[in-house]
Amino acid sequence: MVAPDAIARKLAALPARPGCYVFRDSAGAALYIGKAKSLRARVKSYFQVGSSDVRGFIPWLRDQVADLETIVTATEKEAAILENNLIKETRPRYNVKLRDDKEFLTLRLARDHEFPRLDLVRRPASDGARYFGPYHSATAARRTLHLVEKHFQLRTCSDRELRSRRRPCLQYQIKRCPAPCVYDVDRALYAQQVRAVALFLEARHDELTRELEARMAEASDAFDYERAATYRDQLRAVQSIREAQRVVMVTARDQDVLGLYREGDLVELSLLTVRAGRVVDADSFSLSRVELPDDEVVATFLREHYGDEGRGAAFVPDEILVPVRPEGGEGVAEWLSERRALRHGRVARVELLSPVRGPKRALLGLASDNARHAFEEKRRMSDDIDERLARLQHKLRLPSLPRRIECCDISHLGGSDTVGAIVALRDGALDKKRYRTFHVKTVNDGDDYAAMMEVLSRRFRRGRDADAKGPDVEWELPDLFVVDGGRGQLAVALTAAQDLGLHDLAIVGLAKERETALGEKLVDRVYLPGQKNPVALRANSPELFLLARARDEAHRFANRGRKKVGSAKRLRSELDAVAGIGPKLRTALLSQLGSIAHIRSASDEQLLAVPGMTEKKLRSLRQHLATGAS
Repeated sequence: MVAPDAIARKLAALPARPGCYVFRDSAGAALYIGKAKSLRARVKSYFQVGSSDVRGFIPWLRDQVADLETIVTATEKEAAILENNLIKETRPRYNVKLRDDKEFLTLRLARDHEFPRLDLVRRPASDGARYFGPYHSATAARRTLHLVEKHFQLRTCSDRELRSRRRPCLQYQIKRCPAPCVYDVDRALYAQQVRAVALFLEARHDELTRELEARMAEASDAFDYERAATYRDQLRAVQSIREAQRVVMVTARDQDVLGLYREGDLVELSLLTVRAGRVVDADSFSLSRVELPDDEVVATFLREHYGDEGRGAAFVPDEILVPVRPEGGEGVAEWLSERRALRHGRVARVELLSPVRGPKRALLGLASDNARHAFEEKRRMSDDIDERLARLQHKLRLPSLPRRIECCDISHLGGSDTVGAIVALRDGALDKKRYRTFHVKTVNDGDDYAAMMEVLSRRFRRGRDADAKGPDVEWELPDLFVVDGGRGQLAVALTAAQDLGLHDLAIVGLAKERETALGEKLVDRVYLPGQKNPVALRANSPELFLLARARDEAHRFANRGRKKVGSAKRLRSELDAVAGIGPKLRTALLSQLGSIAHIRSASDEQLLAVPGMTEKKLRSLRQHLATGAS
């Protein structure tokens, strides 16, 4: 491979020092950013004949690269930090991205407050608080928060409620909070609870157990049996969690263990969280179209998981075991040590290890086994969903496998606040990015058929127009469209589709289980176009599971949309209809004058004194209020 002339001249002058390199295209955009222990050796390897670099994107990179930029650093650690910052700033095309832009939930424990509380946040800040997590699911985060609130007596109210309360809330009555909002609480005892929560969330259970036992004995000796009982319950909670954790080795060190399994460009990562020799958590991450070698996948994971934007604010343990040590491993370890000191106040070196024998190698093998198991489970689930979809296709005589299913439902409150909702499933899983809510404009009398006609006409028209203009994922029509109801709803849906020329769209109606007047029980049934008798679906069958999931989700989403519309209508202010008065000025008027009646009776001078009010807006306001009064 011959390097472009501009790059060839730079290759000859590269130093044998650590640093970062940036490959750029002809427009100057970054294609790929990497770090190296020796810039000369690493960068030259991209353009050597017979190079052993088998990464899939290398041929495209070589074809597109037009310029090279190198930055020399003093140490490998500085190179690792610089690489992290450059990738976050420029987002190069060929650097692997292991996560989406979603922020994961983290538990926050304030340090600067007199009575700290534990709460959930998505974006950790540099505010001196302690952060625990991140949690791979909202359920796991909220379960942990509930566990802490149940067994450790910290306040749950906001700072504003803490200042304004005059009497204790229910949490005090059920002995889950000492009510610092009202009573003079012993600050030393409260600080003990804060420390216990921190130890609990860090999974330092041995240390926490010793402290709780000592406090329980001290309270018992002082005949404070109620406080001793609190410590006893906390000990039981810690013990129950420890019993569910697997002991893998006898050690006092905290460890994160990264396992990796791959088949081609499909990669599964498994992260075991080990605290004091016990596996306290396990998480897995699925990656597709990954052509980078294992060492670069590991390096990217470390950067994103423990970096400033990496899934929140991950705890940095004493040791991180990885299946393969990334290039510049010493620099990465130094960077991790800095992250640890910055986040947790522990100035101690973090070791980045890739063991080849002994107990740590066995622990790494356990993580790899977990990665392989997660990969196979997800592949098995994928195979299972294909079988379910094939059965649904056969049962409903569909022309193609219904990988994309949409379902519609209508919700209203006594004929008002009518909302239509459409939800989507992709391969049996909820596809919330394609959920849509339609505010019904032409129906106010509770006519579900007319409301459905309007909603489906709008949905199908956008799908038809998108198909005519080209592929549009946002409004692409599904493989199967389901309406919640029987023959009547199906007839409406077919009319809406056929009026727009969509004669090939597969549409069915799903009727719920019910009893006839004679007491006969009719199971869930599917109504098909042009067929008199519905298709009965056996309870607990895979076909019913998929369709019922879509129907129930559509019902939930429609009710949610209707409640939002009704709430917005009830909370609407008379000032919303005044031309020129937006939310900011409306809030200012109500804050200073208190009510619409006071605004109506206020003088022009008082109204003009409100920030944002002008003569033109004042005239518009006076005209509107005068019209409303008449």
